Amino acid sequence: MIELSVENLHLDYGANPVLKGVSMQLQRGEVVSLLGPSGSGKTTLLRAIAGLEAAKKGRIVMNDRVLFDNETRAEVPAELRELGIVFQSYALWPHKTVAENIAYPLKLRKIKKAEQQTRVQDILNQLGLGKLGLRYPHELSGGQQQRVAIGRALVYNPPVLLLDEPLSNLDAKLREEARAFLRELILRLGLSAIMVTHDQNEAMAISDRILLLNNGKIEQQGTPQEMYGSPHSLFCAEFMGSNNILQGTVSEISNGQAVVQGQGWELRGRAGEGLQQGQNASAIIRVEQVKLGTSSSENSVQLPLLTSMYLGEKWEYLFRAHGANAQDAFVVRAYGMQERVPGQCHLELPAEHVWVFPS
Repeated sequence: MIELSVENLHLDYGANPVLKGVSMQLQRGEVVSLLGPSGSGKTTLLRAIAGLEAAKKGRIVMNDRVLFDNETRAEVPAELRELGIVFQSYALWPHKTVAENIAYPLKLRKIKKAEQQTRVQDILNQLGLGKLGLRYPHELSGGQQQRVAIGRALVYNPPVLLLDEPLSNLDAKLREEARAFLRELILRLGLSAIMVTHDQNEAMAISDRILLLNNGKIEQQGTPQEMYGSPHSLFCAEFMGSNNILQGTVSEISNGQAVVQGQGWELRGRAGEGLQQGQNASAIIRVEQVKLGTSSSENSVQLPLLTSMYLGEKWEYLFRAHGANAQDAFVVRAYGMQERVPGQCHLELPAEHVWVFPS
């Protein structure tokens, strides 16, 4: 069942168009991440759904209730949309206790005091904050403050939860822990949520579906597996994952595959949409798909190893090709399980993991 629908949404900041006809749907019990670089429109889309930004054109519907429609001039104010919102800054009242912060939406809705206390304590228990209700925000860790912000958004049982980069203020280790907690909470409570993030790992870990925005439009959408394993454009391929990119010229296209050539190398890969023979192209492959071989083979290059970098669970190898011209030089990265000494290496780039897109 569709929980929320956005149709052909346009939004401008003055003369600057920010959203250029975005359409999306959120199914009940689904988590959708809005992913993209800064300026792509992801936060603006979330704020437009929340009613915090005025859209110019389009339609927003939640459970058959029209929140915005420019044709009928319908627009429900933000405070009446009944959406749970977690801001990037958490926006907790510093002079209110944890319990008072979480109870605030219930107070606005004139819920009886006894019911407020019961519902607040239930939320505190679910978030692992059961004994912290009388503390103030400054007495909590960053992760605990984040949970309070989530609790405040959940306490009145909104149909949709909106999360604006909820983990961005946490350090790296705490962020990983919070990511697991948030995914577990969403599954346990059966929430429908839209989350803004610029972190691809966060989006893939938490989401059922990802919408990748680029310059105010949806570049591609799909499950995390689809987005990572089957990019439709160079932008999507580059944005998702850690990649190697080799610039060359298309010498052949047949049966959905393309051959790209550069100075001293030739690679075969899956041909992207719109690719033409003789065109400049980018051959792209995930770092983890590059294999270290012992001899030359099809779809391989021979490059000197510059250095090995220890990453804890693995090593990262850095190779560099020096061409006659600056544009012929390129870097290739690969992973392995042991340190290697500098020297010539054969790198295998399996054709099924190479995508070729117009440059």
